[in-house]
Amino acid sequence: MIPRQERPAIVGILNLTPDSFSDGGAYADADSAVRHACRIAAEGADIIDVGGESTRPGAEAVAAAEQIRRTREVIRRLRQALPDQVAISIDTTLVEVAAAALEVGATIINDISAGRNDPGMLALAAERKVALVLMHMQGTPLTMQTDPHYQDVVGEVRAFLIERARLAETAGVERERIIIDPGIGFGKTKVHNLVLLADLGAFAASGYAVLLGASRKRFMGAVCAEQTPRELVGATCATTALGVAAGVRYFRVHDVKANRQAADVAWAIILGQSDRAPGAGGVFSVQ
Repeated sequence: MIPRQERPAIVGILNLTPDSFSDGGAYADADSAVRHACRIAAEGADIIDVGGESTRPGAEAVAAAEQIRRTREVIRRLRQALPDQVAISIDTTLVEVAAAALEVGATIINDISAGRNDPGMLALAAERKVALVLMHMQGTPLTMQTDPHYQDVVGEVRAFLIERARLAETAGVERERIIIDPGIGFGKTKVHNLVLLADLGAFAASGYAVLLGASRKRFMGAVCAEQTPRELVGATCATTALGVAAGVRYFRVHDVKANRQAADVAWAIILGQSDRAPGAGGVFSVQ
């Protein structure tokens, strides 16, 4: 489980894209993007995750030059505007884009391909001594929802992530800088996603820090009979509280304030449980 000194971290999403599934085009200019990032930092985001390429189902790839055009200046301005304790992440699978972001203030690489799309990504993270998020995805954003299938979704996703994490360590990335992400909604059916969420503890037990990105995902809309992604705040908060109890360390979300509250209350419950007398029982444990 999460060491008790480590409060769960909220990763606020900043999509600088015209076609993201939930907020595409909302922050198309640098001024609005910086204002939004500062607002969600004030609401409790520990990290701002900046992306210049949509990874929604069916999305086409965006060239490195265009991703850099969308993200570089915004990241430079964010590093000047945000408090020092708020980190900046670059959401990309391309080394060129990641390197450009690191030059202007990013300190985390969030790679949904887990280093498979551009093999130099692991070496870049090692060289620059930055944190690296490795996510599981079956297929690509363009193809991932075309008949995804698994024999054992938890076992297969976990094995993949541990393999990629170990490869990152071999490349020189320090273990404490590696974060694994089961990739909710990336090449999974509704049932796959629910099974993964029910067994998040299996990922936390790997010894690597875990990131959960379930925010406003379509499968929750199917559960709740809700077609509008922005109306899935409560559903997302449910996954955040569940993740905290399972030992997840990072939560990538659109709605920072609500999920900050969900994470903090779940964390307080865990801390309270750990302070009970020996033998008191309960469902939570903290190292």
